[in-house]
Amino acid sequence: MFYQYSQVVYTGNNNSGAAAWADWFYRALVLLVIACPCALVISTPVSIVSALAAAASHGVLVKGGLFIELPARLKAIALDKTGTLSRGEPAVVRVVPLNQHTEEELLERAAALEARSAHPLARAVMNTAAMRGIPVRPAADVEMKQGKGVTGLFQGERFWLGSHRYLEERGQETTDVHEHAQAFEREGKTVVVIGNDRHVCGLLAIADTVRPEAHAAVAALRAAGIEHVVMLTGDNRVTAQAIAAEAGIDEVQSELLPEDKVAAVEQLVERYGTVAMVGDGVNDAPAMARSSLGIAMGAAGSDAAIETADIALMTDDLDRLPWLVRHSRRALGVIRQNIVFALAVKLVFVVLTFTGFATLWGAIAADMGASLLVVANALRLLSPPWNASSSEEAARSLVAAKVMHGH
Repeated sequence: MFYQYSQVVYTGNNNSGAAAWADWFYRALVLLVIACPCALVISTPVSIVSALAAAASHGVLVKGGLFIELPARLKAIALDKTGTLSRGEPAVVRVVPLNQHTEEELLERAAALEARSAHPLARAVMNTAAMRGIPVRPAADVEMKQGKGVTGLFQGERFWLGSHRYLEERGQETTDVHEHAQAFEREGKTVVVIGNDRHVCGLLAIADTVRPEAHAAVAALRAAGIEHVVMLTGDNRVTAQAIAAEAGIDEVQSELLPEDKVAAVEQLVERYGTVAMVGDGVNDAPAMARSSLGIAMGAAGSDAAIETADIALMTDDLDRLPWLVRHSRRALGVIRQNIVFALAVKLVFVVLTFTGFATLWGAIAADMGASLLVVANALRLLSPPWNASSSEEAARSLVAAKVMHGH
């Protein structure tokens, strides 16, 4: 009797153990399927690629996934003046010859010294010389004075060309030259001085216009959460302040050499952490390299600036700056949504697996469905948000109204 009972109990335990083992093996398979990290792994790369493609379609060339995330964290932006806030298409508006020189002689010497330069001011000199029919004969032994000017041999004599500051450094400034230079600077014009070792030959007054979208772009940057916008320029203080006032920028640092711009950016990084430098010239490249995010005005920018920059605005449109900040934040939002959704699906099915409610086919469907959904969510970055155009139009209208009322 006892033997028979023992046999029954043993047989029952054996069947129960086999059933339990089969059940837990099935649950392990479900857990293995749902633990597959497809949706989680693909959620970030597909979002980054979509954000990069969307930026490219808007004329913003981003050189990597890291740099599509940085604009969302920006606290301050430094802007160059010539070619960035201004059109970068300056023109010579006054020619003032001194010491018995003529306007043609002055332009001929200036064009000779600037013949090999790609700087916007050099192009202005060359264009004026061409319009007046003055032949350009490039100077020999040309030496660049970074951020100051240029020297070279022309017709056997050494001439120099540079800023008002460079004139002061050379110790050749006279009362007459000083009065002319100050008068031009008060009008917001850039002063270029030409001279030799004996005297100052004359001055050129060069004017550039602020980009029409500059004021609205600066206002939009502040509305997007940028705490500080500053202009860094090698131009004189009076001209820089006139341009900054027109663009709606409060802080101006002027008469900066390339190394001074680097130091200014370093100070901003210390104060704000994440800082972008926007420029277009060779003089801006070191500061762009030192900043958290270098942004080049692509179409008008120099090769050095574009090569150094992390992002290039190929349309040279300052409106792309606030758009880039908003786009970056939207991209990070989509990435967070995808990660949270992928992890939530995994967590729900883990709980269902241990409670015995999950099925293998359900796990497969959830895994593949989650992957498809995060991809679909990431692809939303390729199209603008539903209220983007109306918000941008409202911002432009607000800024235009303030400008019209003199605010």
